[in-house]
Amino acid sequence: MTNNLPRITFLGIGLMGAPMTRNLLTAGYPMTLWNRTASKCEPFAGEATIAGTPAEAVAGADVVITMLENGAVVEDVLVAQGALTALKSGALVIDMSSVQPSLARRLAGLAAEQGAGFVDAPVSGGTLGAAEARLSIMAGGSEADVERARPVFEVLGKCTRIGPVGAGQLAKLANQAIVGITIGAVSEALLLAAKGGADPAAVREALMGGFAGSRILELHGQRMIDRDFAPGAPARIQLKDMRMILDEARAEGLTLPLAQQTHNEYLSLVANGHSDVDHSGLLLELEHLNGTLLGSMGRGPKEDTSNSKN
Repeated sequence: MTNNLPRITFLGIGLMGAPMTRNLLTAGYPMTLWNRTASKCEPFAGEATIAGTPAEAVAGADVVITMLENGAVVEDVLVAQGALTALKSGALVIDMSSVQPSLARRLAGLAAEQGAGFVDAPVSGGTLGAAEARLSIMAGGSEADVERARPVFEVLGKCTRIGPVGAGQLAKLANQAIVGITIGAVSEALLLAAKGGADPAAVREALMGGFAGSRILELHGQRMIDRDFAPGAPARIQLKDMRMILDEARAEGLTLPLAQQTHNEYLSLVANGHSDVDHSGLLLELEHLNGTLLGSMGRGPKEDTSNSKN
């Protein structure tokens, strides 16, 4: 079975890349892996080839997947470190990182110069979605390239073709705008209810059955109540995404007040030392602003110990 499947090179074995790699290996794909911190590849050493450089990793690959932290890192790995120029003709590059739409278009042009296809395919679903192979994949690229990538995507989750190259990244920006703004709304709603004397856990349960119900309220509302801010999606990544949303809005002549305010709150959260908490940890910034903690219930401010609640 393995011999009939394309060889995949995966660049970026982090919080998202590791479970995605596990699912691809389980599906039988032959794989070569590279990560800046090489030790993160070690759990897969018995099942995949571990490469020393990005250029070495992509040599001979049919499909190259990147899952890296931001556009600067993607550009460094693919361009500065020579991965694109090491591609074989006919290869397909799938960038599943979240980067600027303009960068996706530029990288697609550079890939085309090597005779390779390119799909921008950012994802939503976090580390849990990656582990359970139910990521929402937003793909930008030609119909032919997206169809070629679809068997790989089906191992990782559900793919929707959004449009040409760059369109996937636009969809991800839309996703992150809704996610970031909604996290802020849930934080404010639960803190308001708790400060007035309501039990936030009961409030969350009641709201889940109504028009305000959402995955953010369900999952991140529970995280806030449990004060579980171990990162699935770190706050610094949400801040990066909010910044990209505002950059894209400016480029299109748009003003997005809610996105701007949410960006500013994440900026303060990160500046106050919480760059590696989960993005649901935006609650910590709201608590800091108000000098009170989200408790189980009861009136009155509580001691601000958020710095110990990472």
